[in-house]
Parts: sequence; structure tokens; C-alpha cells
Amino acid sequence: MNSITVWTKQNENVAKELDETGRYIAKKEYIFKDLDEHAYLVLEAYNWLVKNTPGTAQKPDDAEFPIWVSFTREATMLPSTGTIILELTLDPSLITRVNIDKWGTILNYSYIPADEQDAKHHRQLLEQYGISDAKAYMSQFYPQIKRKIIDSWSRLFDESIVIGSNKNYGNIWEVKKEWVTKIIR
Repeated sequence: MNSITVWTKQNENVAKELDETGRYIAKKEYIFKDLDEHAYLVLEAYNWLVKNTPGTAQKPDDAEFPIWVSFTREATMLPSTGTIILELTLDPSLITRVNIDKWGTILNYSYIPADEQDAKHHRQLLEQYGISDAKAYMSQFYPQIKRKIIDSWSRLFDESIVIGSNKNYGNIWEVKKEWVTKIIR
């Protein structure tokens, strides 16, 4: 089996859970604890991600949300109070690559254009209505534009479409204790 080394920043309690149960999965309650009042703002995007991630057949039934991993140690956020960095070695087929700029576009409830021409047409549409992507998404008055925005998100997994950098992170559905090669505190 080929393997890859990746890193993930997690709450320090994840190490305890790995010791006690042998695995860790992300649950909605953890997101609420981590993001506080901002949780509802990002949950729509995360719910879309869960439903649309390729390879959801690999998703354990009890895993509610994906776990983010970095492909380089330097790309992992620095440890902070109450957090750890897990270095993991696992089968690369368990990782779904995600372009971080396209994911940021989704978190902003924005449209991912197929190309420059598509981006131009979308900007013209928004100008006609005098709105932004976020306003169209959050308002009940522009259901066709909201649907167009959500439909564009499928481009998150199309590696031929690049916006911003080509920097990728990854998602996995669980962390198994046997994958942990180092814990950085």
C-alpha cells in the first residue's frame, strides 16, 4: 500500500478520544463548540460538502463532517492553546482534494465560474439585479440565482477549474489511532 503523510490541527481532546476509542470523527456538536455563534453561517456550506464530496461511500455512518488535512506541515495552522497537530500516515485514496480558494468561495456563498467568460456573464447578471452573490444567496427573492450559485459549487472537485491559487487541502472522514505518527503540542 502506498501511503501519504498529512497534518491536521485539532482540539487537544482528540488525542484523548483516539486513546480511548482508537478513532476520531467530526460531529456537528464539535463544530458548534469550535465556531460558537458563527457555526450556523458555515453549516450550510459544510452540509453541502458532506452531501457532494466524491467518495461518500467511504464515509462511516457515524461521521457527520469531514476532517481537514494539509499536505505540508507548513500549511497546517500553528498550534495554539488547547490544540494539537496530528501527523498522519494513511492511504491517499482516503483523501478528497479540495482547492482552498474554491472552498473559500463557497464559504462566502459565491459563484464558482467555469471560466472567465462564465464569470463575466455571472457578474453581468448580478449587476442587472443590483445584488451580490451573498445577497442573492441569503435572500428569498432570487431563488434562480441562488440555485445557480449552489450548482456552481460542484466545480469544487473539478481540478481543471482554478480560481486563485492551485493550493489544495484535503478531507478525510475519520482519523484512526494507527495513522498517527506524531502529536505536536
